[in-house]
Amino acid sequence: MTATVAEAPVRTDAVPLGRVFRFEMVKLLAQWRIRLVLVACLLAPAIYSGVVSRQTSLPADAVYGRLMNQSGWAGSLTILVSLGTLLLPLLTSVVAGDVFAIEDRLGTWRHVLVAVRSPRRVFAAKALAALTVTLTLLTCLMVSSTVGGLVSVGSHPLPGLDGHLLGPDELARTVLWAWLTLVPPTLAFSAVGLLGSVALGRSPLGLLVPVAVALVLMGVQVMPVPVALRVSLPMNAFISYRGLVTDPAELDSLWIGLLVCGSWTVLATLLAYRLFVRRDFTDLANDGSARRFVTGGLAPVAGLVVVTTLAVAAATGATGSGIDRPKLEAAVARSFGNLYVIQTDRLHRPAVTVADLDATARCDKGGDLVEDEGAGSGWRCTVRWTLPGSSAVGTAIYQLDVLPEGRFVADGDGPKEVNGFFQVRGPAGDAPNPLWQFDGVVDLLDPPTKGQQ
Repeated sequence: MTATVAEAPVRTDAVPLGRVFRFEMVKLLAQWRIRLVLVACLLAPAIYSGVVSRQTSLPADAVYGRLMNQSGWAGSLTILVSLGTLLLPLLTSVVAGDVFAIEDRLGTWRHVLVAVRSPRRVFAAKALAALTVTLTLLTCLMVSSTVGGLVSVGSHPLPGLDGHLLGPDELARTVLWAWLTLVPPTLAFSAVGLLGSVALGRSPLGLLVPVAVALVLMGVQVMPVPVALRVSLPMNAFISYRGLVTDPAELDSLWIGLLVCGSWTVLATLLAYRLFVRRDFTDLANDGSARRFVTGGLAPVAGLVVVTTLAVAAATGATGSGIDRPKLEAAVARSFGNLYVIQTDRLHRPAVTVADLDATARCDKGGDLVEDEGAGSGWRCTVRWTLPGSSAVGTAIYQLDVLPEGRFVADGDGPKEVNGFFQVRGPAGDAPNPLWQFDGVVDLLDPPTKGQQ
């Protein structure tokens, strides 16, 4: 009589997604560069905010940069602005751009697929892990920059981009919402990173796809392109927070950015998924395909840009650059009136309201031979206002640098007692002059006749 030993049944069911996700998180956090980036995101913004806010030379070229020594919230907003250039696309490159390619470089795809037994769950776990780490880095940046500024300078009021004063409580809510507006474009570039990592395999070009796309889109943003195209790109979503720091809030650009970034995220993720599940993993020499990336990745994304641009143009009726004289005059007058009220309070003069001042602006770009439209540094505005109980009309002159994205920097050109010096002297001593230089925004999606004097 012979004994027979029954063989253990071979499991063919896939590993649960939760276990695969935890495994991918462990692999990501075990990488030294991810740990280094995490430490940098925790420390660098706090150090920058704390040190720069105590300097006499401030980053005046950044929105809220010149106000970093007046309120701790300005440091957080300044860092938020700088993230929308290359830093966040770079972070998505380090995480999402390498999450698939690393398996190609190490030659571990066969082991991963044999262990998990489901390419779909592998893709889902890697995408979720990359997203989790990226959002964790973004959270670290937000917390670090805010804490650094508040510890160094404190929680003080800050003017919005239309000049109205934001109190500490309102600033806390506004800054939180402003950082949340970075989530949609971050997701969009993370999805682009997944697409590059899947399509280009072990090629180092896959790691650089989000940065390359960001550079191309930044080049488009600085050109005088139609406003419908400008707001249809995910780069514009990085500055959509500006609508939150005006009163009333200007949210059209924010909602459009949310829809645009959502479309990019869904499309790029689906394209990456399609390429991944159709891949032949038995080919150990697979190094990705640039042609496949162009036809199966970039071409559909370019088509999406065309579709969203046409949709925005049809829905908003926006044409041209979105910057014209009536809208600029309205924005300058509104900011001046609000900031004049702040200046009056700092000088301990009799209180006035924006309605009392009835400020108006007259702007011109480069004289009679130049059309008063579009971005440029040749704008010159004259602001006029009246005070209660006085028949005299006050006059102040500003030189404006208007950027294609709608932001303008107004530089005071006199008179000295109003806007010609960076400080004002009141009964309590010298204080920053809010009318000397200030940032403002023009709502590019407003109809051309809105705000006409």
